[in-house]
Amino acid sequence: MLLFSNVSFGQGAGHGDERKAAGKKEKFNAAEVIFDHILDNHEFHFFDIPYKDGTKHPVSLPLPVIICSPQRGWTAFMSSKFDHGHKDYKGYKLVEGKIHAVNEAGVVDNSVKVYDLSLTRNIVQMMLALLILVILMVRIGKKYKQGYGVKTAPKGSQGLIEPVVTFVRDEVAKPNLGHKADKYLPFLLTVFFFILINNLIGMIPGSANVTGNIAFTMVLGVISFVVILASSKKHYWGHIFNPPGVPLGIKFILVPVEILSLFIKPMALIIRLFANMVAGHIIIICLVSLIFIFSQMHPAAGWGSSVISIAFTIFIYFIEVLVAFLQAFIFTMLSAVFIGQAFEGSHDEHHADDKVVI
Repeated sequence: MLLFSNVSFGQGAGHGDERKAAGKKEKFNAAEVIFDHILDNHEFHFFDIPYKDGTKHPVSLPLPVIICSPQRGWTAFMSSKFDHGHKDYKGYKLVEGKIHAVNEAGVVDNSVKVYDLSLTRNIVQMMLALLILVILMVRIGKKYKQGYGVKTAPKGSQGLIEPVVTFVRDEVAKPNLGHKADKYLPFLLTVFFFILINNLIGMIPGSANVTGNIAFTMVLGVISFVVILASSKKHYWGHIFNPPGVPLGIKFILVPVEILSLFIKPMALIIRLFANMVAGHIIIICLVSLIFIFSQMHPAAGWGSSVISIAFTIFIYFIEVLVAFLQAFIFTMLSAVFIGQAFEGSHDEHHADDKVVI
């Protein structure tokens, strides 16, 4: 995950805000706020402090910028040097969320190649989620080694995590993977908790919507795709390239469909998680934005709409918390289903395995 994490910046975009003339009040731009939240960036942006002259001072947490250029070598500095895209620094400038090389006049120089290896907020948040996952599981594992939860009742975080682990084992792994459930359980639990932690952190205002990044879900889908292929058996490929009991003429139609289904499965995992997490965040931001949109018409309209907007926002927010658990469960469940289909043997072998399990 760490090796591929920098790819997540492929969906990056910046503030897109230009400074307005002094004394001219800037109108509320809902689209800018939405894309600023759901897309990647070189900083954690929390809010803006407006001034009387119409300008705004962003309150944000800058992140390290690491640039590699064949012509200029390595360069590292904090993203605050860009002044939110309004200044260039050491021959580089932030334009619409992407770093470009500029000449002495400050004009973008496309002849200079720039490889952005920066720690963007998606990457930092993924590392944070990974750190939380490792610390949590190592801590719980040590308690089990000490006998807590084995000879006695679970304590503390054990009581919170153990029912979830048991649920994934009994309701996801065993029904779909049978006697091989224990072999794949570490992978399924890692995927479930990693997605869940990122989903929950993404609900905190000012954080990054990591699971709403198509590059992030793509990496997870590719990993699941590799596990599915690595788990496949001869009988599985026989059903794809030579479907039994099907007339020869139909096979010319069915085989391409079966081959296409190999790639549709991971795509279903990728798009489902991405679309659901993006949609929820957009709905919440749109509901909050209605307050500012109506207030531009008249202050009374803004105050009147705030009651309805806040009520719906809280309602959708609690639904999103449920969706955070639900999407982690669905991704894990579908991964288990596809893996189980891959190593499923012949009908005789399948029934023999069922008798052993019973």
